[in-house]
Amino acid sequence: MLDEGRAHMIEALAAVAPGRPLRGGLDRILQAGKGALIVVGDGPEVLDICSGGFLLDAEFSPQRLYELAKMDGAIILAPDASRIARANVHLVPNPNLATTETGTRHRTAERVARAVDVPVIAVSEDLAVITVYRGGVKRALDPVARVLGRANQALQTLERYRDRLAAVTNSLSALEVEDLVTTRDAVTVLQRAEMVRRIADEVDGYTVELGTDGRLVHLQLEELMGGVDDDRRHVIRDYLADDDEGASEGAVRALSSLSTERLLDPRSVAAILHLPAGTDVDASLVPRGHRLLAKVPRLPQAAVDVLIGRYGNLQKLMRATVEDLEAVAGIDGTTARLVKEGLARLTESSILDSYS
Repeated sequence: MLDEGRAHMIEALAAVAPGRPLRGGLDRILQAGKGALIVVGDGPEVLDICSGGFLLDAEFSPQRLYELAKMDGAIILAPDASRIARANVHLVPNPNLATTETGTRHRTAERVARAVDVPVIAVSEDLAVITVYRGGVKRALDPVARVLGRANQALQTLERYRDRLAAVTNSLSALEVEDLVTTRDAVTVLQRAEMVRRIADEVDGYTVELGTDGRLVHLQLEELMGGVDDDRRHVIRDYLADDDEGASEGAVRALSSLSTERLLDPRSVAAILHLPAGTDVDASLVPRGHRLLAKVPRLPQAAVDVLIGRYGNLQKLMRATVEDLEAVAGIDGTTARLVKEGLARLTESSILDSYS
């Protein structure tokens, strides 16, 4: 889960990504060796710090943005950058707002972004750099080739962590089948899954910044992350003290909010599962069966909820016969056989994987 500041910056970067009309206009300004100050938003709070200039209310185009950048004042765009609202505007933000910038254009951009919750873009005439400001966050746009290189490097890291997650997840499946799960085993899967998710968030940020040039990166990310979020949620529901969907969503949020240091501490992750304080990480646990039942093809979620509500844990469910399953209200003969055969196949494959 992204913090609010970073989420707003990602949104701003999406507006200036390659392939977007606004980026086309910014590139024209850079290529001509010009500078510019652009505010993406024309609400009352923006107009309150505007002085002078002239009203345009014209449809946006890269060519128009470039032509207007030849003047010294700021350019005010609509929130979706579809129209140019004003041009040659003098911005007057609070001069007491803190800024780390030295140049006049960039100092103004940072102060406006701090004063008003809108993206502000400064194009440096001397350095030929585009800088995006939003709130207290700023980001200088790197060349596409450099961003693509970082994205590919992050994808390689994600692939390695995804392989490690697959290994500990397969191990957990075998241990669940053999009734040998400990707190450490469940916690290890959650730690790996959360680390994979955090790397994926970084890659996702690069895909936003790359715009149309990040299509292949996005496809690779989608492939690598297939099933990760579902597995994480199922593991939490299997071992959370209270088997409630609302409580499990709260545990997912709590896991996402852990610092890296606390994420690496097994007891901090165990606490999210609401296990007793001071729990021995080698203490035995029994899964409810959400994760393995989710792997049974064509099994409806309603049937999973009914079976877990009736049996309570995976071991009791695995010992049940087809006739026992049929006797459960809401489970017909076809579903009973589907569950029994599916769990049998999963048991066989889990044991084979554990010895391979």
